[in-house]
Amino acid sequence: MSKIRSAFENGKAFIPFITCGDPNLDTTAKIVREAVANGADLIELGIPFSDPTAEGPVIQGANIKALAGGVTTDKVFDLVRDLRKDVTIPMVFMTYANVVYSYGAEKFISTCKEIGIDGLILPDIPYEEKEEFLPLCEKYDVDLISFIAPTSKDRIAMIAKEATGFIYVISSLGVTGTRSEIKTDLASIVKVIRENTDVPCAIGFGISTPKQAKKMADISDGAIVGSAIIKIIDEYGEASPKYVGEYVKAMKDAL
Repeated sequence: MSKIRSAFENGKAFIPFITCGDPNLDTTAKIVREAVANGADLIELGIPFSDPTAEGPVIQGANIKALAGGVTTDKVFDLVRDLRKDVTIPMVFMTYANVVYSYGAEKFISTCKEIGIDGLILPDIPYEEKEEFLPLCEKYDVDLISFIAPTSKDRIAMIAKEATGFIYVISSLGVTGTRSEIKTDLASIVKVIRENTDVPCAIGFGISTPKQAKKMADISDGAIVGSAIIKIIDEYGEASPKYVGEYVKAMKDAL
């Protein structure tokens, strides 16, 4: 059984997204530990990339800051090695295909297994192209996380049937970023997912308030939040772990 499933066994899951190295890797480690201490069920770690096509301005800015600070894939792997000394909840990487390609796909995915990364999210790899990475993910027991978007329509059942770990449901069209309102008919998307798999699904993109998180978790198995957390980090810098922890607690308590 996928270790990721354990994140959904304690009620609805709250999944924070954190860009590694924003503002620096030491602060990232503290932020992750604060998030875990305050109820995060799964941590999504972003490996910085120069052209993060799925991201809005907030997370793009975090990527630029991390890269300017000298963050590399190897340094992110070392960060995870350190976190795994005491962090036991599932952790996944969110990055882009080019990061994996340039590192060497087998070397990258086998290192994920070695350091305790449970899943891999590659937003620029569509379902039809996942075979480039799936055999390696299966070989090293790393879940390749599937996306389902409002545009997936006739493909929802097909994607759900083959999903592993959890399914990342995209709340609305466009890039990541906070939204005042989410109008997509997500309940009908989740209904099709449920009819085709028992793999948990969590909704992300645009969630920033406890009220929004609860609404999304009521429909699905959890809520994913990125930009709202990156904004806190942007505001408080190296002092941000405490504030991120408070935010995570408020969001988890709302679910």
